[in-house]
Amino acid sequence: MEGKKIMYVHGFMSAGSTHTAQILRDILPEATVIAPDLPIHPAEAMDLLHSLADSEHPDLIIGTSMGGMYTEMLYGYDRICVNPAFEMGTTILKNNMLGKQTYQNPRQDGVQDVIVTKALQKEYEEITTHCFSHVDAAEQSRVYGLFGDADPVVHTFDMFREHYPQAIRFHGEHRLNDKIVFHYLMPVIRWIDDRQSDRTRPVVFIHSDCLADDYGKPLSSLHKAYEFLLENYAVYFVAPAPTNDHAFVPHVQEWIEEYISAPAWNHIVFTNNPQFLYADYLISRHHSAEGLGTGIEFGSDEFKTWEEIITFFDRLGGQ
Repeated sequence: MEGKKIMYVHGFMSAGSTHTAQILRDILPEATVIAPDLPIHPAEAMDLLHSLADSEHPDLIIGTSMGGMYTEMLYGYDRICVNPAFEMGTTILKNNMLGKQTYQNPRQDGVQDVIVTKALQKEYEEITTHCFSHVDAAEQSRVYGLFGDADPVVHTFDMFREHYPQAIRFHGEHRLNDKIVFHYLMPVIRWIDDRQSDRTRPVVFIHSDCLADDYGKPLSSLHKAYEFLLENYAVYFVAPAPTNDHAFVPHVQEWIEEYISAPAWNHIVFTNNPQFLYADYLISRHHSAEGLGTGIEFGSDEFKTWEEIITFFDRLGGQ
């Protein structure tokens, strides 16, 4: 996101000073992150966001919780909605948010307490009726939804997926932290940045035979290598689709969803002939001279572990 502008839209009872905005600034120092304090009244908040988007022209808008709900309605921009609270009125009632509430982060106007009335709760009910009102094919390509699989507050994955195909689960709860931003949000930001910049990364395929140990757990340094590769490469997983073992394909999907999660979304290819895939690199335990790219034989003397894979690609410098 070098030289680009990100607008971050915070959640209910938060502020632009939220730690999430600072995490984004730390991870993306080459980008400008704008994080306004939102008015408590939703109509005023939407007016502010539309005005800010019109004046700042952000390359990407990221919203969490209530901010994810607002972000969905900022049509015409690339957007990521994280745990979006599309039923905000109901969320207020179910989570005992009526009455006196204290903002979780300092606000520029100095106000730290607010009374959430039943009338205000109704305002949130009304604003959410406008969600998904202008979804078309172009918007569907612009918007991603990220949903924590252990979120105790909002459960809107299915609602989002009815309107947008790019719905992704990640391992986490409602609030973002450094780990979630780095491991799950950043890959999606890279996808958007690459598309905006018309950037094509070298392709690495990792065969499923290189993933798990004898107990079905990730091999040592697999995650380290995967995160390293994601910095410079488009990384896909490849696995066979055996005709006589119908359970194998969902098993691989479930394993990758469990141990790799969001970055592998739509990045799995099933084929019984991986040597015919077009890729720059294929990491597999079974080297084939027929491959269209460079074959890396995992488990060989040169590449016994994922640490050797990391060393190899580190020397390449992203080529």
